[in-house]
Amino acid sequence: MKLEELRKKYKLIDLFVHLCEIPSPSLGEAELAEKIMVIFKENNIFAEYDDYKNVIARIPGTGSPILLSAHMDVVGDSKPVNIRLSEDGKYIETDKTRTLGSDNKAGVAAIIDLAISLENIDHGPIEITFTRDEEKGMSGIRNLDTSKLQSKYAIIADGGHLGELDIEGAGFTNIHIKVHGGKGGHSGINIHETDRISAIKVLAEVMSQIPQGVYKSDSKGTITSINAGLCTGGEVETGFLNVIASNAEVSYSLRSSEPDNEQELLGKIQKIIQEINSKYNGLINIDMEVEPHLMPFVRSNDDFLPSIIVQAAQKLNIKCCPASFHAGAETHVLANEKKNSNNEQFSPVIVGLADLENIHSSDEKIDWESFLRGRQWLEEIVVRFYNTH
Repeated sequence: MKLEELRKKYKLIDLFVHLCEIPSPSLGEAELAEKIMVIFKENNIFAEYDDYKNVIARIPGTGSPILLSAHMDVVGDSKPVNIRLSEDGKYIETDKTRTLGSDNKAGVAAIIDLAISLENIDHGPIEITFTRDEEKGMSGIRNLDTSKLQSKYAIIADGGHLGELDIEGAGFTNIHIKVHGGKGGHSGINIHETDRISAIKVLAEVMSQIPQGVYKSDSKGTITSINAGLCTGGEVETGFLNVIASNAEVSYSLRSSEPDNEQELLGKIQKIIQEINSKYNGLINIDMEVEPHLMPFVRSNDDFLPSIIVQAAQKLNIKCCPASFHAGAETHVLANEKKNSNNEQFSPVIVGLADLENIHSSDEKIDWESFLRGRQWLEEIVVRFYNTH
């Protein structure tokens, strides 16, 4: 089957490909957002922009509302997106010159397709948000005007595989360790002087004692990890080797879905630094700066929505098990920084509506059959939510 035939047969696939053909890099989503607004208007669905140009739509109904959300931006630029079917016919992909944008246009397309197909479906009030700039700065969700929303429960359709259900996620903390204040010098003339300490050597001592990789895991996956992402030292810009380096630094990313566990690891690192500082007794100094970037998405005690999602998956024979997501997502901001119009905290989850591969790369692709099943799953979740809540 050719892609054109697939588009004619399935309106979801046609919509998805059409949305992917519109480049929408972070903070460059205007054309895509306007297309979404046109689709909503053509289908008599109320939609508006908030002050940050996020899209907010509402579909009336009786009972408690539910929020469906996805982000409009993709990793990529404004170059054309040439889309095709893979040789085996299983995947929708690009010509390998750029990303496809299935992250997160799969979520956007599934939500829109459901919204315009509700005529014969029992449902309650549905609120929809399509946000900007998730990939770079999460400024869209941070600036989302949630005073326009009544929903407490929220589904963020941003998972990477069909059946994914993330009920907690790791926070993201940056750690900057700097070795400085040493007495530099010539690597030959001054090398014998014991009061000249190499900052690079000291930094290596520090790094050798700090854990690298997974620090804690359990049955849900990785709970806490730490990774050295950037390391510099000596005369990096000039390239000189004949110096005793007086400055060196390393930056770590620390991810954890358990705040107490994160604090435990930070305490261990601080102790390592204190001990090595004492060893050199002022001849050189080590400082640590902790920069919280994203608060962890901590599991809610309210398991109503996850249980609905699992039941819906079971009905459709989709494997689904609540899990921990070891990365940042819009759930983190929604759960920690936002409240709805009733001043309630949101109770969000992440779901995956299709099997995506190699996201954020030119080899990115989506299993279109899994996507059709994911769209059906989303509908079953909405129906079951209405009938249960």
